[in-house]
Amino acid sequence: MLHPMKFLCLPVALWLASAAAALAAESVVIDVWPTKAPGENGQIGEEKILEQKPGEKPVMRITNVTRPTLKLFRPAREIDTQAAVVICPGGGYSILAWDLEGEEVAAWLNSIGVTGIVLKYRVPKRAEASRFGPPLQDAQRALSLVRSKAQEWGLDPQRIGMLGFSAGGHLTAAASTNFDKRTYDAIDAVDRVSCRPDFSVLLYPGGMIDNGVLTPEIRVNGETPPAFLAHAGDDKVSPENSALYYLALHRAGVPAELHIYASGGHGFGLRPTPAPCSTWPQRCADWMKSRNLLNRSPKP
Repeated sequence: MLHPMKFLCLPVALWLASAAAALAAESVVIDVWPTKAPGENGQIGEEKILEQKPGEKPVMRITNVTRPTLKLFRPAREIDTQAAVVICPGGGYSILAWDLEGEEVAAWLNSIGVTGIVLKYRVPKRAEASRFGPPLQDAQRALSLVRSKAQEWGLDPQRIGMLGFSAGGHLTAAASTNFDKRTYDAIDAVDRVSCRPDFSVLLYPGGMIDNGVLTPEIRVNGETPPAFLAHAGDDKVSPENSALYYLALHRAGVPAELHIYASGGHGFGLRPTPAPCSTWPQRCADWMKSRNLLNRSPKP
């Protein structure tokens, strides 16, 4: 496993390749729900990986998800901070950009001593539900499930965050502002555990604004978790999504940090580009450190 400082020294492409190879043998997958997810009727079809089209960015695109899971990636024991992050890949609530905005992000989190947990939430949109309804159920259950397993997994239950890209950023904001009202009927003891993220990271979130204001499901108040946000100014998904969320947090007295880079477009993930948006992981790690999220927890 890579030492945190090596992330700053290795070319990112090489680092991603080596980290992904190291993680492949170390992941654990668990179901989010003990039985089928709420409202699932089996009409979506079999889960599949979409074939890459000519000219498309090389990304593993997963769709037809009916069985939500959590894929757990642990950092090396000697750098483990006991912090954890539930990762929500983007994809317009239609697909999940599984490697670009999921497993590669878990590898980076591991390099700074954080457990990365990739959430495979339900996509695409169901005809009978809102675009984010089933995914929000999955996210709330996932956060409660991770926190319920904190002792078993050696995690700090008060340092469990959430990170999302694009639609996953919207999902992260929705989970961060709706933890007071679970969107499904409780089914077991896990659902009595808090589903509030302790902190959040939103990368080029979309679908959060309508006519210049935040959409109704983004209910910011003083209890909303602290947030780090990064967006590119030339993103076709307007950076106003991040800016208005930041302003709402600021007005509510919630600590937040916002970076709007001059260029970078949409969907840059962690992969290297000439644009300054590629520095967001370092800035995010600095922010996490400033929030005391990367301190080594004392071992019993």
